[in-house]
Amino acid sequence: MRRLVVFNNITLDGFFTDANGQIAWAHKGNDKEYNDFVAENAKGGDTLILGRKTYQELASFWPTEQAKKTMPEAAEGMNRMRKLVFSKSLNDATWSNTTLLKGDIAEEVRRVKQEAGGDIAILGSGSIVSALAQQGLIDEYQVVVNPVVIGKGRTMFDRIRSNMDLQLTKSRVFGNGKVYLCYEPTKGA
Repeated sequence: MRRLVVFNNITLDGFFTDANGQIAWAHKGNDKEYNDFVAENAKGGDTLILGRKTYQELASFWPTEQAKKTMPEAAEGMNRMRKLVFSKSLNDATWSNTTLLKGDIAEEVRRVKQEAGGDIAILGSGSIVSALAQQGLIDEYQVVVNPVVIGKGRTMFDRIRSNMDLQLTKSRVFGNGKVYLCYEPTKGA
């Protein structure tokens, strides 16, 4: 069975977007070490799951010449990967290798996890993270804590109704002050 992994940047105060849904703070202070990590991490999976807002933001950057010039390996990975976009309001999705899905999120993800292939990653998409976490469908949570406090915004766990026990499996501190943390749900949780 394929693994479902969440990868998100968060602020020190726990938000993955600001109050306006923006993540510009996550792109500050990047350096070669961190960019190399992001590029290598992007090679690990072959399918992305995205909500409408995250899809629109990523699709407006990764296919551009600027992305290909500034982060060529990450851009290649993002543009190559299969992308599954859950949206009730989008009518088309034009970014390469993208399929628009309008069905039940948990049911669709269960089906995709049964397919052959590598890891499946969720980027951004807090409402999808919350929905799938409650169903026990997420196998790993990768977060990069950014050295910034924004005061208000959205967490990727806004709709969680019960405690989720997690165990730390990996961590890494970058010279730019960002900290990578990797958690898995504890057995029996």
